[in-house]
Amino acid sequence: MKLNSALSLVALGVISVLHVSSAHAASVYEIVNIEDFDLKGTLTGTQNGYGQSINANGEAVGIAKGQSDLTDTDVETQNDSIDNNSGVEPSDSITYSIYQHIEGNNFTFHALENDASSVWLPRFETINSSTTDSDNSVDSYFYDINDAGIRVGAMTAPEQSTPYTGDNEDYDNWYYRAFEMRGFVKDSATGAEVPLVPAYTTYTDDDGVSVDLGGWSVAAKINNNNLITGYASTALSAASDDRVDSCISNAETVPVDVCVQNYQFPNAANGVRFVTYQTRAFVWNYANGTTTATELPLGLDPGTSTRIFQAQGLGINDNGVVVGRSNVYRNGNSNRLRYDAAFWQQDANGAYQYHWIPVIDNDDVRSAKAVDINNSGIVVGSYVAFMDGYETEKFFVYDINSPDSLPTVPNDFFSGISNLNSYPKDINNQGQVVGSIEKSRDSDFDGPRDGFLYDVNSQEFSDVNDLLTCSSKGYEQNNEGNWAKHQFTVSDSTGANLTYNADIRVVEANKITEDGTIVGTAFVRKPVYQTDSLGNLVLDDDGNPLFALNGEGQPVTNYLPRMVVLKPTNSGTACDIPDEDRDGTAAEGNYKREGAAFWMWMLTLPLVWFRRRK
Repeated sequence: MKLNSALSLVALGVISVLHVSSAHAASVYEIVNIEDFDLKGTLTGTQNGYGQSINANGEAVGIAKGQSDLTDTDVETQNDSIDNNSGVEPSDSITYSIYQHIEGNNFTFHALENDASSVWLPRFETINSSTTDSDNSVDSYFYDINDAGIRVGAMTAPEQSTPYTGDNEDYDNWYYRAFEMRGFVKDSATGAEVPLVPAYTTYTDDDGVSVDLGGWSVAAKINNNNLITGYASTALSAASDDRVDSCISNAETVPVDVCVQNYQFPNAANGVRFVTYQTRAFVWNYANGTTTATELPLGLDPGTSTRIFQAQGLGINDNGVVVGRSNVYRNGNSNRLRYDAAFWQQDANGAYQYHWIPVIDNDDVRSAKAVDINNSGIVVGSYVAFMDGYETEKFFVYDINSPDSLPTVPNDFFSGISNLNSYPKDINNQGQVVGSIEKSRDSDFDGPRDGFLYDVNSQEFSDVNDLLTCSSKGYEQNNEGNWAKHQFTVSDSTGANLTYNADIRVVEANKITEDGTIVGTAFVRKPVYQTDSLGNLVLDDDGNPLFALNGEGQPVTNYLPRMVVLKPTNSGTACDIPDEDRDGTAAEGNYKREGAAFWMWMLTLPLVWFRRRK
């Protein structure tokens, strides 16, 4: 195909464009948040933990998701006590209904290398008065942290209620929020928490009736000069005008705020929200507890069009250069509206100017985005195109100092440029890039992924798992000095025993510091417990969960995500035990079976957010 040929030619030109130096071996890494062959990688009482960012001072931030009766120690019942400084009370289900309490299912946490009581232990951090109680209604997300410890992310408003006046006797109240997503800045030094109120929050109809919609904003990245980039609503879409008008017209039947909330909840069938906004990329300057917003120009002139046009800021360097994506008429052709990678740079007058990042092949590339930029102007991002019959997203590198050149697509570790998806997340000033790449795929599902480390200077592309010490992969040495997987043995209330091998696999690398420290997400092997048709745990009469069984009546295991922190080490060597010897085909099958749902959720960070059923 044309794109395959174009990618190969571009890869050959990488040396002249990116000024590469001689190759050198990647560092050996060890996982430093391991305790007893398990990861301290999520809040107590939650199923999943995701490492999002880390700064130069050993402060990591992440997201815990999915309240659960299970904990890092394999089994915990609802009757066990919960420490509200580090735990989340269990909940059976998450719903989207104006007739029921709104339950928050996403929780922000931090973990410290120099924690006085437990190194790298995830600790709950409240946002917008969120709590770890079962009646918490706030969803919160950390996306980034700078070296001063200032965090950025997004949050929902807490639940509000108004008496129900309909005909159903089963309902007492309607429930709604003032807004569904709003960026924020949290200053750990002062404790200040500043919301990033979007430019557009209120709709006014032709009769002058106003409705406070709340708008939409997200803070995606912060640099070390306290400049933040993200995106925010600037107007309501034309179709959404009609929906809000209908809410105003039927205010006597359902309160307007409640009606609007019903449209703003994600649709249960497909996650679509029916109140949508025009969005633009923004830069916010945080200083002295306040923020000043600057809207960045769109990649086209919308004129009088009523179409939805969007732009997002997704990365920013210490020089204030923003990268992201924007709608654009590719090559000035109004029939070729695309969502392409872009960067915004200040001119001599301090005004931000839009710059299109060219695509490798105009016909084959469907869209592109840039996700980060270092202080030397090296951008990382990805393209979406069809390769070998697959819709494929491929990692690219681009130098804004060479605007006439094309982005380069590095050879991945499959001895060339494969048709497997690869997703960069971050680049440091040493030219080290981290992200994730598929290991295999089929026509129906996303394949399993591994974290990668790529060096722009040496062009070396490494699977992070190939750089780990054996102890970081769940192995221990016996008295003879031989390595073998550590074994866990657990029992359920029926007396069934389950013995399984420790297993840790880094599946996403999200942030890399200047000294090479990486934070991301790993899968850890855990027992599987029985659930009913609604996804709730099946408990015995004493409230204890029961092992799930395979067709032969044997307990089984699966993999759960946890935050992982990796550091380069000079005291060990990379584990040379082949991956195919990890645990046998059963463990590999479970690892692959995590499939599309997990990865679709991960890849939205922080592009778009939907509250999902746990």
